[in-house]
Amino acid sequence: MGPHPAVAAIRLAVRRVLHDILTDQNRHGRTAGDRAGGRIDVRLARPVADTPEQTPNERPPSPLVLVACSGGADSMALASALAFEAPKLGIRAGGITVDHGLQPGSDLRAEEVVLRLRELGLDPVEAITVTVGRDGGPEAAARDARYAALDAALERHGGTAILLGHTRDDQAETVLLGLARGSGIRSLSGMAAVSGAGGRYRRPFLQLDRQTARKACMVQALPVWDDPHNADPAYTRSRLRHEGLPALEKALGKGVVEALARTAQLSRDDADALDTWASQAEASVRDATGQLECAKLYALPPAVRRRILRRAAIEAGAPAGSLFARHIEEVDRLITGWRGQGAINLPGKVVAQRQGGRLVIRQG
Repeated sequence: MGPHPAVAAIRLAVRRVLHDILTDQNRHGRTAGDRAGGRIDVRLARPVADTPEQTPNERPPSPLVLVACSGGADSMALASALAFEAPKLGIRAGGITVDHGLQPGSDLRAEEVVLRLRELGLDPVEAITVTVGRDGGPEAAARDARYAALDAALERHGGTAILLGHTRDDQAETVLLGLARGSGIRSLSGMAAVSGAGGRYRRPFLQLDRQTARKACMVQALPVWDDPHNADPAYTRSRLRHEGLPALEKALGKGVVEALARTAQLSRDDADALDTWASQAEASVRDATGQLECAKLYALPPAVRRRILRRAAIEAGAPAGSLFARHIEEVDRLITGWRGQGAINLPGKVVAQRQGGRLVIRQG
């Protein structure tokens, strides 16, 4: 008799991602440690000096895949599936838990997660304590600190990828949050299955619902930790999860989560295509000195033009996370609604202004 359907589902999702990782590594032949500029001694988990190239008879080291685990049902299910599938493919599997220090006893929770990951057979396993800042609000600041810690851990251990436990429900919430901000199709595309430098972050569960992950933990008798922040109405995502989505399902019927997740994928495909178009068109709207020509920008479709403007603003020093649609719309009016208006102030002390038929975006 095979495993429970929920367990089979999470294992299949992880197996597919691990096959993708192996395919990518065989194609590129480099780990995160290699990309950082030096080889990694995976036994000592520290950088070592470059040595001559591997001899033809010497087997390459087994890739290391880490799982980011909070101790919640989604990430514990992911850790269990990784521990089961990785050895069958010759992949080493480890785990990282991040202690944000935002709740009493968070250090003890991190120690418990480390023990659980080791009981699953993962190695190396590490708990990392971070300091959460204030930029962008508590949720964004915690996320930034977490990803910085995961990036550092991947480099330190010479890993190839980190698996994240985001589910289809998380994807639906992300799409709704993007819709509420009115920040465009890229925001509606939600979380990518593969993201980060070199494709280091992988999300195997984006096609699985949260209940499947929880059921998989239950039938495997895996203890899970329910983060009280996930039920705290002070957090926007928590209110959306416990009030917003249920209200939508009551009004529109079941299937809202699946529809939102499908919208994310369709939006991502469209956004990727428009990004490619904008990248290819950018050179054609610059003059010999590299200045943007307003007449040529005006001739482009708005979605393409605004992507070029956003990229130019970021290159001039505007922080991407602080550059919103309203900023780009103001800059766009210098091209489409020119009435002699003055310079537009953007985040990061960047200024955009029209001068002699050219759009100049620079530090103020």
